[in-house]
Amino acid sequence: MNIIFKKEGLYILLLLTIILSAPVFGQKKKSRKEKKKTEQEQSQPESGLSLTDFKPTKINSVVKLPGLKFPNINRVKYFRDGGMLAQISRLERNKQWDEYRTVLYKYVTSFGIENFLQKEDMDLMWRLANVSEYLGDRALAKETYRLVLRHYRGDVTKAIQHYEELALFDKPLYANIEDYYRLVEKRALIDTLTPPEDVLIDMGPEVNSQFSDYGMTLGGENESELLFTSNRSGRDTSAFNQQFNPKHANEDIYISHKTDFDMWGIAEPFEEINTNYNEGSPYLSKDGNTLYFIRCMTPDGYGDCDIYYSKKQEDGTWGEAVNIGNKINSYAWDSHPSLSITEDTLYFASDRKGGFGNSDIYFSVKDSNGQWGKARNIGPFINSRGSEISPHPHAKYPVLYFSSSIGVVSFGGFDIYKSFIIDGEFSEPKNVGPLVNGPGDEYYFAIDAAAKQLYYAKSPVKGSPNLDLQSFPLPMEAKPNNTVRFSGRVVEPTTGEVFKGVVTIIDLSDRVEVAPKKIRDDGSFDFELVNEKKYLLVIEGDNFFQIEEIFFVEGDKHVQIPAISVNSSLSFASIDFDPGSATLKPEMENNLHLVIEFLVKHINYRLVVTGHTDSDGKSEDNLKLSKARAESIKEFIINYGELDDNRVIADGKGDNDPIVVHPETEEEKRLNRRVEFKIFLDEYRISVPVND
Repeated sequence: MNIIFKKEGLYILLLLTIILSAPVFGQKKKSRKEKKKTEQEQSQPESGLSLTDFKPTKINSVVKLPGLKFPNINRVKYFRDGGMLAQISRLERNKQWDEYRTVLYKYVTSFGIENFLQKEDMDLMWRLANVSEYLGDRALAKETYRLVLRHYRGDVTKAIQHYEELALFDKPLYANIEDYYRLVEKRALIDTLTPPEDVLIDMGPEVNSQFSDYGMTLGGENESELLFTSNRSGRDTSAFNQQFNPKHANEDIYISHKTDFDMWGIAEPFEEINTNYNEGSPYLSKDGNTLYFIRCMTPDGYGDCDIYYSKKQEDGTWGEAVNIGNKINSYAWDSHPSLSITEDTLYFASDRKGGFGNSDIYFSVKDSNGQWGKARNIGPFINSRGSEISPHPHAKYPVLYFSSSIGVVSFGGFDIYKSFIIDGEFSEPKNVGPLVNGPGDEYYFAIDAAAKQLYYAKSPVKGSPNLDLQSFPLPMEAKPNNTVRFSGRVVEPTTGEVFKGVVTIIDLSDRVEVAPKKIRDDGSFDFELVNEKKYLLVIEGDNFFQIEEIFFVEGDKHVQIPAISVNSSLSFASIDFDPGSATLKPEMENNLHLVIEFLVKHINYRLVVTGHTDSDGKSEDNLKLSKARAESIKEFIINYGELDDNRVIADGKGDNDPIVVHPETEEEKRLNRRVEFKIFLDEYRISVPVND
């Protein structure tokens, strides 16, 4: 996923290709492959691309808190008011929709957790979404439909239909990952970048094993320690564990230290914590002196797995593990502990009864005496009817990452999501995108404090129990600080035609990966980026010329991007021959490269080049001159692009088709002295297969 607004005469140059230097005429013409190498060697810091500062436009902020509030969550289990229900029914019968919505809103926002499990109560939420849509409150309607989709246990077909119609221009339309990798070679031409970092990188045999490896945390000085869970031990667990807790059998905590070469060393068992029971999901406090983890099916436990903690002693050893207590632990499975930025809030996952789904995320707040308070459910915007696990608050930014099996935007089984935290409230969760999430399952997401590297467990196939740890540079969608919106619309400036295509953003400042997106049906697109950074915008499609531009983000920006349709006749102001000459000039080449790149990429298209002259001189001489100019351009395009000769047709009209019929000024004559380009689809080439 260019935009140069540069007037030359009466023409606007709308496009710019990545051509870093022009050949010197009079020398032997180089092939496109040879030229590419030369361009790389001669490139300048700005890579030949012009920097255009777009004007900011006030638009909605990326981080928005929900409009719906549910104060009764964690206060009452179930809410019901017969009088209000009767009033709602009466207002519905009388079609008093404004008052109906007011009372319905008050009733629905009084829900406790159990209301979200009842079909009749979720029907009321559906009605609130429906009447809000009818009354034109699109924001509330979309928010309520999303809750229906997350929690309704019946048929959600109608809710999906309504939501997708409302959110048609809100939902991210991610392009195929293949489109992303196609830009690798092009990125190598830009001297401010190296080819992109690989994604989905297994952490290697020093960390991973043939068994499941997951549930990690970073700790130690400069985050040089990686603690994680593995069931590789091979030790003999007790008969009790093998019989009643087989899914946790052989789980231990392992630790790997970063080497001098910035690589992770061979993982060793954390002997001071591991026992004959099962340990896992470690989390270190910032000072490295408190380790939170889980231990399962122990004599002093309250349920399946409990949260424990251990303190580091003055001699550097770890003290005896202590159960964190029954204000947090329950009779059920409690796991995945993690701490907030201020470390006064403990987040964890539990499958205890009384939640929204199979497992929910809960939290506990430390009081003034340093004691953990009673666990509370994090609420319906994070939790769903499915499973939410592995909460991970970022160490510096108020963002909570977690894994969920239910999401409006989803790529596979469990996906990683993030939610911004504002004054204790959580924003609508956002899927962190296809560079992290895939068709399988992703869990146990962790990020270093600098927000540069991610760590998580991934299975290639949905439901596979064999997890491996992955680590690679944090892509843009998963950043905790990508809070400015860059949006735009691609249109033909004269006709208003919109285009289909793929938009890619390339981070030139930090070389952070950004997943490409498709242009929406109205020509729009948007990205959430990190502020005060330089980016490259690349827009590609089959019915318009590629667009490229470098831009700098400073606050939310919205841009209108004019594109040239390949179905139009094109004239470029820079293609202006000297009087009586058919010799190409170096300044003509940028626009010729634009055409070449399109023809190279789209093999089913052909080009007609038509030369025109002014009315000076004899008409028969002008006709010859116009044809010579067209042939000169054809020769350049064929040679440089290494194209078949029949891909370009050269023609000349002489002075027979002027723009200005009776030119009086030199400028009017110059307008008539032009070359037009017409690109068309070669139907024969499409119908006849090409043999390799």
